[in-house]
Amino acid sequence: MNYILFDGPARNQLLPFTYTRPVADIRVGILTIREKWEKHLQTTTTTVTEDYLSEKWPMVELETNVMINSSFCPTEALVEKIRGLKENQAIFKDEEVIAFFTKEGQEDIDLSTFEAIEFEDETITIEHTWDIFSKNAEAITQDFKLITQDRTSQPIPKSNNIIGAEHIFIEEGAKLEFTTLNANTGPIYIGKNAEIMEGSVVRGPLALCDNATLKLATKIYGATTVGPHSKVGGEVNNSVLFGYSNKGHDGFLGNSVLGEWCNLGADTNNSNLKNNYAEVRLWDYETEGFAKTGLQFCGLMMGDHSKCGINTMFNTGTVVGVNANIFGSGFPRNFVPSYSWGGSGGFTTYLTKKAFEVCKVVMSRRALEFTDMDQSILEHVFEETKKFRRD
Repeated sequence: MNYILFDGPARNQLLPFTYTRPVADIRVGILTIREKWEKHLQTTTTTVTEDYLSEKWPMVELETNVMINSSFCPTEALVEKIRGLKENQAIFKDEEVIAFFTKEGQEDIDLSTFEAIEFEDETITIEHTWDIFSKNAEAITQDFKLITQDRTSQPIPKSNNIIGAEHIFIEEGAKLEFTTLNANTGPIYIGKNAEIMEGSVVRGPLALCDNATLKLATKIYGATTVGPHSKVGGEVNNSVLFGYSNKGHDGFLGNSVLGEWCNLGADTNNSNLKNNYAEVRLWDYETEGFAKTGLQFCGLMMGDHSKCGINTMFNTGTVVGVNANIFGSGFPRNFVPSYSWGGSGGFTTYLTKKAFEVCKVVMSRRALEFTDMDQSILEHVFEETKKFRRD
């Protein structure tokens, strides 16, 4: 069977992260949603996404296909249901489609004509940006079981202070000495060639992905994911960094999500709780206004390639778009549009020529190329987000 992951109705609620990737390529837990499905299904997947992303993430359609809503993370029970799908059958949960069977060339699909199969078990759904951090503990726990099943961890070096060693898994090439790890509060996964430097203190759940680093005396608590090739220092609570992003120095990051290729300057801090303890409101790209989250704790949402200077301060519930550059004293406003250059004193447009020069340099430092395809995607984002910028 050919499995195709589609963005689904939650795509716009997951901006700015889905400006530069399909929903399937959001990281929550240890793995991206796509990686979870491919491990469960034991096969590769392709994607139905926005037209401007489809060259990088194409769809491959065969004679028979199963379409899967990427907002849903897989479980063994759900995968079993999906494997059993037949023609003109669809799986629903609370009236939202999870998956359905199609044939090549089938157009104008009317799911109301399909035989509806209700999925009653619980599953993790990623439908809002804040789901990425608020459901991260459960996602790390599920991924930890999936990845480590029937495998043996590398030995834990004796210099470390360990609580709950049975809930710690270390991949080949990882380095950690003179750290304190408490896995009784949740599993701790340390990926290939990752490093935890001396003096760091971690309360699980933690996903330290391949080639990621916790710098000297880092403090991590509340389910946190440090994506591949990312570097983290200072204090971090219940946050997710997708990959290739850095918070390399002291400062607090809490209840937050950073996309790829982000960088927080030294002593950057975000607030994750309002002074009056009121419900946090976040910028909503669909309504073009601030919407309730139902959360008391919610910090910073920062899209790909955005950066901030030293001593930057972010208010509770701040949304920063793609390729923004923030600096200076004071608090910038709670919504910083993509391609904004400035800070609390105001913003001008960060021109693509300058932004792409930085992209090339930053990616080349990791031996990666900023391709024409990458540039085309970011040019589209620049045009699509023009309406939010005020020069």
